[in-house]
Amino acid sequence: WALHLKNVTIALSGQYECSFATYPYGTKAAKIQLIVKAEEEQHYLKKVWLNQTLEIPCLEDTASEDLSTYPLKWLVGDNGRKEELVTKEPSCPAVYRNSSAVYGQRVRLGLNNTLKIFPIKITDDGRVFSCHVMYHPERVQKSSTTVRVYGK
Repeated sequence: WALHLKNVTIALSGQYECSFATYPYGTKAAKIQLIVKAEEEQHYLKKVWLNQTLEIPCLEDTASEDLSTYPLKWLVGDNGRKEELVTKEPSCPAVYRNSSAVYGQRVRLGLNNTLKIFPIKITDDGRVFSCHVMYHPERVQKSSTTVRVYGK
């Protein structure tokens, strides 16, 4: 027996019970507690000096080996517009989206799926870099980092 739920929302959280009559043993029942979580997104702030290398971890509280089996992508946002920088499929090399004149040759995917940007420019100040890990088509975990650039 299986219960199939579609268009799952937080409102569906709760305890579910399946019971049925059996002969000659009587009623059998099983209970399960369902907890539906909202999409998780962590926000961070990174401060960096002008012309330095910036490394941004994808998901700071997740072990890197946990990410290697899931597709992920890095994006950069500015003024409500988002641009894809790098995509990574499991067991495949990273694919760089070099259409960006701003980030074309300055972005690399480092160890543990960190985003490496070199050199940092003043135009990077205030930009939001986000990492999206797709655990399932309906479960994406996001991490976004706002960059503050300081001159010497």
